[in-house]
Amino acid sequence: MSNSNNGTIVTKGAKEDRFQGHDYYNIDELLEEDHLLARQAVRDWVKQEVSPIIETYAEKAECPTHLFKGLAEIGAFGPSLPAEYGCGGMDEIAYGIIMQELERGDSGIRSMASVQGSLVMYPIYKFGSEEQRRKYLPKLASGELIGCFGLTEPDHGSNPSGMVTNIKDDGDAYILNGAKMWITNSPLADIAVVWAKDESGKIRGLIVEKGMKGFSAPEIHGKWSLRASITGELVFEDVRVPKENLLPNVAGLKGPLSCLSKARYGIAWGVIGAAMDCYDSALRYSQEREQFGKPIGQFQLTQKKLAEMITEITKAQLLAWRLGTLANKGKATPAQISMAKRNNVNMALVIAREARQIHGGMGITNEYPIMRHMMNLETVLTYEGTHDIHLLITGMDVTGLNAFK
Repeated sequence: MSNSNNGTIVTKGAKEDRFQGHDYYNIDELLEEDHLLARQAVRDWVKQEVSPIIETYAEKAECPTHLFKGLAEIGAFGPSLPAEYGCGGMDEIAYGIIMQELERGDSGIRSMASVQGSLVMYPIYKFGSEEQRRKYLPKLASGELIGCFGLTEPDHGSNPSGMVTNIKDDGDAYILNGAKMWITNSPLADIAVVWAKDESGKIRGLIVEKGMKGFSAPEIHGKWSLRASITGELVFEDVRVPKENLLPNVAGLKGPLSCLSKARYGIAWGVIGAAMDCYDSALRYSQEREQFGKPIGQFQLTQKKLAEMITEITKAQLLAWRLGTLANKGKATPAQISMAKRNNVNMALVIAREARQIHGGMGITNEYPIMRHMMNLETVLTYEGTHDIHLLITGMDVTGLNAFK
């Protein structure tokens, strides 16, 4: 039995392929050929390398570290950074689409790539010296080096300006002390882009390398979310960092916040993929599962849920696409990015919850991706700026009044 969904054939019993298009408004017509080719390449890789193993890794709370090399090979590390540094040289829409397809597989896998590209490679490119770009970017793009981003502290999350991590001048080096918390990739990272206050109180960025005396990165255990992504701390005890490792071209909160805008942009695209996967699974299940002598998809309340899901996905797609066109012109503001991040993550989480209801009891099992996506999205809702903080960013932008003071 087959049903047509905007040109996509849905075959009863074909649960092994959850990667339909669901392009309800023909948004593909707004994309370039390069965008479609990148999407297909990443989608194929996710289907082959991620989907068959992700439930097992999530259940074990283990990071599939072997995927880092594959992520590099498909160009997921810094796809919109210049090709001269070994990066993709693509535009911001391509970057967003790549994040979308990775998050169809798992939010944790997208986080691995997002941190590497947006929070490590981007600040080195944007604020680093030419020597730093040449030294680090090609190796990060190829996956030879893995990086992490140190901003959040145990007592300072939504208020990064309150950080206590600090550096002091010591001749040809800085002495770094402090700690960072909830750092994706940290236990296995070769380098960390760390933000700390100098002796004048200005926030500066440094590249801290694994193996520097006094630098450790213990893993955080016990997570019920992003279980296939490795998370840890960064601890600095009189770490001597050479002065050439200071990012020379930025001082103040502008540095880390611009990195977060880059990452939040990727999240706004990425979570659409998670929502699509949940919707696709729910749609298929509604056509296969029968109650009272007919498929549950024939009942009005099930159709209401599915219709609302595809409506919200379509709205999020249009929001992300417009944001991408602005980003390509250098016109996307941090407030616009905040709006898209907040809206799209909440959209994806609501869809995951509705999809779980359609699946009934089966929705809590690892035979379907719903609970894994739902648990992941609970974290995505609050990292890279919480749901409420992004609301206040929009509020400040439209009123001109600062609610943070």
